[in-house]
Amino acid sequence: MRGVARHHGAERGAGTVLLLGVVAVVLLCFLGLAALGAAQHARARAQSAADLAALAAATAARSGLDACTTASAVTRRNGGEQADCLPGPGGTVTVTVVVPVRGPALPGAGQGAVARARAGPDPDVVSGSAG
Repeated sequence: MRGVARHHGAERGAGTVLLLGVVAVVLLCFLGLAALGAAQHARARAQSAADLAALAAATAARSGLDACTTASAVTRRNGGEQADCLPGPGGTVTVTVVVPVRGPALPGAGQGAVARARAGPDPDVVSGSAG
């Protein structure tokens, strides 16, 4: 092995740089997956909060109470913020809820997850126009 000359000069440390690049790509992939998971979790929480708020609001409207005040209280108890509440015909209520995303956020994803739900009797059946 004495006759073989080793030339390390130009490639010295190239493996370290390559390894650091691979580690950086893997970390970015994990961060991306964590952000997607956080966004999906927030979306599910927002939809649940909107569904519950709409049901509570429709029940309150049927009982003669303020539907939107009830929806707002239910939304807050479920970790969201009521963005909109629209009482409709025949005791229906449409509620829009925003829930903040916890954890890493995706760039350009906005402030949080938004969901909308409507609850109450079918307005066509209530008005008697169902076929």
